Amino acid sequence: MQMDALFKALADPTRLRIARLLSEMELAVGELAQVLGQSQPRVSRHVGILCDAGLAERRREGSWVFLRSRAGAGVDAPVIDALDALLAVAEAEDADFAAQCDADRRKLAAIRSSREEIAHSYFARHASEWDELRALHSPDEKVEQALLGALGEAPLGTLLDIGTGTGRIAEVFGEHAERIVALDKNLEMLRVARAKLQHLPAARVDLVQGDFADLPFEEASFDTVVLHQVLHFATEPALPLAEAARVTRAGGRIAIVDFASHDREELRTRHQHARLGFTDAQMASLLRSAGFAPTDPVALEGGELVVKVWIGTRRGAGQGKAARGEAPKPPGIAAKVAASS
Repeated sequence: MQMDALFKALADPTRLRIARLLSEMELAVGELAQVLGQSQPRVSRHVGILCDAGLAERRREGSWVFLRSRAGAGVDAPVIDALDALLAVAEAEDADFAAQCDADRRKLAAIRSSREEIAHSYFARHASEWDELRALHSPDEKVEQALLGALGEAPLGTLLDIGTGTGRIAEVFGEHAERIVALDKNLEMLRVARAKLQHLPAARVDLVQGDFADLPFEEASFDTVVLHQVLHFATEPALPLAEAARVTRAGGRIAIVDFASHDREELRTRHQHARLGFTDAQMASLLRSAGFAPTDPVALEGGELVVKVWIGTRRGAGQGKAARGEAPKPPGIAAKVAASS
């Protein structure tokens, strides 16, 4: 990291404002332009300078480019954290800078409200479908408590929530994990999750677009991996479990919440379920083949469909892509970052 590049990047009032905004939450380039009252091309130029200096990073979701601070992440985190603390002191001591930062934060309220409206609209369109499915199994709160209980008191460390959907599971673990990465393939779902999770500290949560059969992370990146009501969408469940094993550190754990085997055939067409649940024997075999040592499952009765929680512990390295002769993923959380905005 070049220190002269860092300080040159911050030697501009607009970039100082952007740095303070990104310490609050992840923002799209268009959202930054809205808060700053500047054109998107101009904001993109400032963003490019901050990214080149290593103070921020881009991540593309479809046609949108999101920006986040690099504080708290990577080998340069101590330097970036110190600069972030310095800007906080500057805001406390400089009345004009503080007034500008306060005005910018007030405009963030409109961004938060817009995200919440998008989430509300999505829920309204799909409420009947979810209500129909929820009526078949135990209440969500009971399932969430069972999941927390199954993982026990051991530290969760860095947690990956595969198929985060609305972000509910990431929210449940928000106070328990050191850091959370919430992944989903569906852009609309990610925007719903972003609205739900925007109250969490920006340095604690990442939202990433990606496929559970080709995770955009390097090997051994996570201590805990969760698949909550996700695996029944996989035609070949072994593929996402192999990927989950690849990114789980030795001794790390996987938690799978899904339906026990059932015969509700209509779920294939009404809710696109590729698998009608799993038997304990099937799941144990899948976990062992992926490189996990399974424990006894937890069953949640009380509904037409039985929900189960399966836990597995990663036995060791050598189960991932490197062992299959494939090139490892490049380092970094957002491996599919756009080259420019």
